[in-house]
Amino acid sequence: MRLLIPFFTTETQLVAALKRGEAKAHKIVYERFAGKMMAVCTRYCANRADAEEIMLDGFMRVFEKIDQFREDGSFEGWIRRVMVTESLMFLRKSKQWRHELPLDDVPEEPDYQWADASLNAEDLLRMVGQLPDGYRTVFNLYAIEGYSHAEIADTLGISEGTSKSQLSRARALLQAQLKKAEQNPVPHSATQRTPSTTYNEQKQRTR
Repeated sequence: MRLLIPFFTTETQLVAALKRGEAKAHKIVYERFAGKMMAVCTRYCANRADAEEIMLDGFMRVFEKIDQFREDGSFEGWIRRVMVTESLMFLRKSKQWRHELPLDDVPEEPDYQWADASLNAEDLLRMVGQLPDGYRTVFNLYAIEGYSHAEIADTLGISEGTSKSQLSRARALLQAQLKKAEQNPVPHSATQRTPSTTYNEQKQRTR
């Protein structure tokens, strides 16, 4: 007897299969997006093991909440938002993002235009990963996810002034790292992190 393997030619078909709870659809989504979502999680959590745990929890949330996905937007973008939410939940629990910097401690305003123009995406992501947790979280939300300071303050439970100060400090540190990198260039490495957990291992973990 010939075994028929489900094949989803469109995103709509894939999402419909997820809503039916088809295991094949779960596997395809995990294998298609795991690398990208691992990169998202490692931007918020520098520890690889923790980032992978966040990613796995995020995929479980995606599968559990798939009925909440409105198909008028990007499916990948929705998954990304789930991963960001899971990352922030992890940081809240561990209180790693509560490093607040008084405004008086912020250094002189750096040359943002020069720093932003000089950084390519790969350098930026590598350097962002080296920032302290609080600075990295605010920078990611503001510069990469597009949150306003008011939204960041509401999301993290901090003041808008703290959000602005942490962003200012983060960009100053990035500029300092850039100057150092220009003096001591290092070979570029791939920014997308491949998770060590396969789909079958992820599935076994949830049983």
